[in-house]
Amino acid sequence: MVFSKLPPDWQLPETLVTPEAAFFNRRRFMKTLIGAGVGASLAGCRRPLTSKGLAELKSTYGQPIKSVVENPAFANLDRPVTEQRFASRFNNYYEFGMTKNIWPNAQKLPTEDWKVEVTGLVKNPKTYDRDDLLSAFPLEERVYRFRCVEAWAMVVPWIGFPMRRLIEAVEPTAAAKFVRFQSFYDPKITEGPTVSFSNLPWPYQEGLRLEEMANELAFFAVGIYGRTLPKQHGAPIRMVLPWKYGFKGAKSIVKIEFLAEQPATFWNTISPNEYKFEANVEPDVPHPRWSQKTERIVGEGNNWDWERRPTLLYNGYGDYVASLYS
Repeated sequence: MVFSKLPPDWQLPETLVTPEAAFFNRRRFMKTLIGAGVGASLAGCRRPLTSKGLAELKSTYGQPIKSVVENPAFANLDRPVTEQRFASRFNNYYEFGMTKNIWPNAQKLPTEDWKVEVTGLVKNPKTYDRDDLLSAFPLEERVYRFRCVEAWAMVVPWIGFPMRRLIEAVEPTAAAKFVRFQSFYDPKITEGPTVSFSNLPWPYQEGLRLEEMANELAFFAVGIYGRTLPKQHGAPIRMVLPWKYGFKGAKSIVKIEFLAEQPATFWNTISPNEYKFEANVEPDVPHPRWSQKTERIVGEGNNWDWERRPTLLYNGYGDYVASLYS
């Protein structure tokens, strides 16, 4: 498969748009759907960390990764990279809780003997261990926009490898049209609010069309901010698809399966009218309960004071992916 490298549209307009409805509504949906008495808490980002808390957070950052090449096509954006102290304590990972401040709970994730099984309609099924993920493919750093369906956003320096490298290694058969990604799940470890979560379709699963996975932007991250991926970010390997909403980025992947038919996915199964299978960032396609026309940039202070920017179609990566949906 031949890929042409097109320059992305990095520039955002300066004009800011009227605020959209609160992105807390997604949490209200979860509360209604599963009967949880748990509200959304952004306290981990509203209050500054104490010296002890900051030291504990830094202990989760992972180990330095060597032999990483910066990809110049994805090295610069029109906005600064989000500070690591914010990105590392503002996370969605429902297996470890429903608030953003799940990073302490996520440290229970066992990553030492990790295995990723690649199977299904492929000529060369493979199983990768944790060390393989750092050595099987050349690693590069890519700075990507990250856009959540809840209408907040970051800029993140991921380390990893293009998904198409894995495609080339396992050689899908002609029958393969879709790919399913399955996250780690053990009810004794990934507890979440267990009573409320008992009727959800665990383990977390996501899916792509094969041509989406083969796109130049599609990325497997094994690191972030120059270090191995912290557990709250989905160690040791996660999906990164910068033109899609963040829930498409399955964390802590244990299985990748090439399929002939479109797979069921977690959020699309729970609420198909709100969370589409494709889930592309489209500002003119509102979520049923809030607008997607603008986004807030995660940073210092109260979340309602964060900088607001217009949402870009495909999160600004239309030159790379628009042809997939024409």
